[in-house]
Amino acid sequence: MAVAIRQGQPGDIPELVEMINGFAGRNLMLPRTPEAVMKTLPDWLVAVERETDGTESLLGCGSLVALTPELAEVRSLAVHERGQGKGVGSTVVENLVALAKAREFSQVCALTLREEFFQRLGFEIVDRWSISPKLWQECIYCPKFHRCDEVAVVKYLTVRRPEEAGPGKHVAANPLLKWQAWQPLKLAYSYKPIHLHEE
Repeated sequence: MAVAIRQGQPGDIPELVEMINGFAGRNLMLPRTPEAVMKTLPDWLVAVERETDGTESLLGCGSLVALTPELAEVRSLAVHERGQGKGVGSTVVENLVALAKAREFSQVCALTLREEFFQRLGFEIVDRWSISPKLWQECIYCPKFHRCDEVAVVKYLTVRRPEEAGPGKHVAANPLLKWQAWQPLKLAYSYKPIHLHEE
């Protein structure tokens, strides 16, 4: 099986959306519309299996979303059943990280149910509330918002501490700060609605 990673193309969108929404129907990720994918298509990478006759079949996908000038998020990472267990997901993430480096981000983060997968790729577990509030802008639409079981992970793409940097090396600014902007969202996340019952 020859697997290639390339930028998403308009012809990929129907199958890509069908795959993502299949996982979304099982509450494993958020759904996507064809219009939303088309609008952000330059940020999508797809893994395809290439046959000897030149035809391709979609195996996986993922997108890179800018949260701040320093921080990008891996989002909509999905692998088709026929591509699972073959390293497709790892290859997509590694290529998204390479894309983040090319775009000069200093950190890449993700929210995941499989933190061990990301840890094998060099990500670290972090406090979800320490990440830019832009990470949460879609979470309010998730049916699991009040009982989220996802873990925040981040990968540092540049040297983080002055003692690690040699002469002329860049020390990355750390966008994982305590943001006042997400305090209302954090309160909403922890809020448990009270249900009143008529007697």
